[in-house]
Amino acid sequence: MWDDLLEQISLEREQLRHLLDVHRPLIEKCSVSPPNEIELSALAAMLHSFYGGVENIFKRTTLQLGDPLPSGDAWHKDLLDAMTKPTALRAALLSPALKQRLKGYLEFRHFFRHSYVFILLWEPMKDLVMGCEETLKLLEVELDRFVAAGSGRSGD
Repeated sequence: MWDDLLEQISLEREQLRHLLDVHRPLIEKCSVSPPNEIELSALAAMLHSFYGGVENIFKRTTLQLGDPLPSGDAWHKDLLDAMTKPTALRAALLSPALKQRLKGYLEFRHFFRHSYVFILLWEPMKDLVMGCEETLKLLEVELDRFVAAGSGRSGD
């Protein structure tokens, strides 16, 4: 069970790195000049995928370790909240500080899924886009800590 989870987390981490690698030229361009409407749409899709990948780690961890997935209208928020709390089967996956940072990506995900791309604005997205690399680095540090805490369970 634990070995399968480590493999799944590793795959999601690779996918997240690849997502940012593909979009890096656009992100760098936007650090010096605002994106046009097409570029803004691409960045919005990237942010949506970025949080989706992060959430996949949370879902895989929850399911693989036998915890129930939250349900109801706020299940995405509840899942994020649950990652800061240890359970009988695992340590906390996230620090409260990283949870707060990821909350912005979750909120954007919700906005993106319920909006037309032509109403997107750069200013509300800018910090999220420019913070993706750092957010992923912080997540990877916390994932490494989480994996180390559970490494004694590798035979489970």
